[in-house]
Amino acid sequence: MSRPDRSRAAAGHVRRRPRLTRTEARNARAAAGFVLPFLVLFLLCFIAPIVYAVHQSLHRTERTGPLGLGGREREVFTGLANYAHALADDRFLTGFGRVLLFGVVQIPLMIALATVLALLLESASARGVTFFRSAFFLPYGVPGVIASILWGFLYVPGISPLVEIAGSLGLHVDFLARDTVLWSIANIVTWQFTGYNMLVLISQLKAVPEELYEAARIDGANAWHIARHIKIPLIRPALVLTTVFSIIGTLQLFAEPMVLRPLAATIDSGFTPNLHAYSEAFVSNNQHIAAAEAVLLALVACVLSFGFLRLVGQRGDGSDR
Repeated sequence: MSRPDRSRAAAGHVRRRPRLTRTEARNARAAAGFVLPFLVLFLLCFIAPIVYAVHQSLHRTERTGPLGLGGREREVFTGLANYAHALADDRFLTGFGRVLLFGVVQIPLMIALATVLALLLESASARGVTFFRSAFFLPYGVPGVIASILWGFLYVPGISPLVEIAGSLGLHVDFLARDTVLWSIANIVTWQFTGYNMLVLISQLKAVPEELYEAARIDGANAWHIARHIKIPLIRPALVLTTVFSIIGTLQLFAEPMVLRPLAATIDSGFTPNLHAYSEAFVSNNQHIAAAEAVLLALVACVLSFGFLRLVGQRGDGSDR
């Protein structure tokens, strides 16, 4: 056999894949059987709604009847016209600005509070850890609608004990006024989700080896030094995770203003982007505009989340150097 023939034979031998044994084939089928239900649900419940929303956002409904009433309906491709309409709506843009202001103030406050609670419960001198951990986490188990109703009773003048106590001290407090209603909603969100973020941070703290704390104490570090220089740097991944979740949740703000809307005249249909999209879809019957607003909201959430991750990654690389 010549040298070229030998090289071709060797190449063919290398490219040939070994056959799977019966056990390996059976394991592969079993793995596919476990993964297939998830893939089906993922496609139906996640990918399909996104594709349908994008499709809806690129079309509009035309009616053949007089003055656009009655007759047959048909969908017409409009390109980016729905997106242009959404971006030209002042109330939609104002709602975006409102939730961004909400996030700039509320997210750092909530993450800081969750971090303090996690550090306190994981300190060596903590007592009643199980009770306090459950008590701080309990508000997360309350649905957002129920939490908003509960706090709504505490905000409405005439039935609110908080307003009565403030009035007895000579203070006039209106939690549902134009300048305060946003921060009243922030209080509900902080009350509800601080305990959840605290548990995420506690789980990260429990993964820290105890030997690091013992070595720091031997070197003369006190509790403050251990928390600042050991615990907080090591729970940085959990802090990033909870912050990203909080950014996404802030842009999805809906239940709290929706429930408080009958109680506060300052909350209109464009108070948040989600509320505005809901009003367009189910009040104004503009499903295509609502789909465009939903897609824009998702894009903003992706940009802010990945932008934050990139910023944190760059800072982490700089500190490592």
